[in-house]
Amino acid sequence: MTKDQTGIPHKELAVSCFNNVWRLLEKQHRTSEENDQMIHVCHSSLWHWTQVPSHTNQNLSIGYWQLSRVYAVMGQGENALHYAKLCLTYSEELDPFFIGCAHEAFSRSLRVLGQLENAASAKKLAYTYAKEITDENSKQILLSDLETL
Repeated sequence: MTKDQTGIPHKELAVSCFNNVWRLLEKQHRTSEENDQMIHVCHSSLWHWTQVPSHTNQNLSIGYWQLSRVYAVMGQGENALHYAKLCLTYSEELDPFFIGCAHEAFSRSLRVLGQLENAASAKKLAYTYAKEITDENSKQILLSDLETL
């Protein structure tokens, strides 16, 4: 277990929180308490990543992407857009997979806000980055997400 100077295993907590958010996202029906928990745990995941001294832009990109997804699922378009924009910022120098995912999050948030034309443009850009992904598993993950838009 990797601990910081305070003895807190931030990296492990970040990963655990991230996975817990996925379990909640995958539930067909969530209670309002579970929806609140999903938001809190997602913020916790990202915060723990920021406390890992060796965190990278990739870690932050993924964290902001998940926050954008959670808020989009919750129908909170402004929050989804806010975190999608941060995801785009932290993804700009990363591999095409992460840039494509950032544009997917941006598109999804714009759809929630009813900005369908802009959402379609962002989705198209995400598909452009998907073509550049060499790892087939990663490419399929992004393409599957794009198919839900």
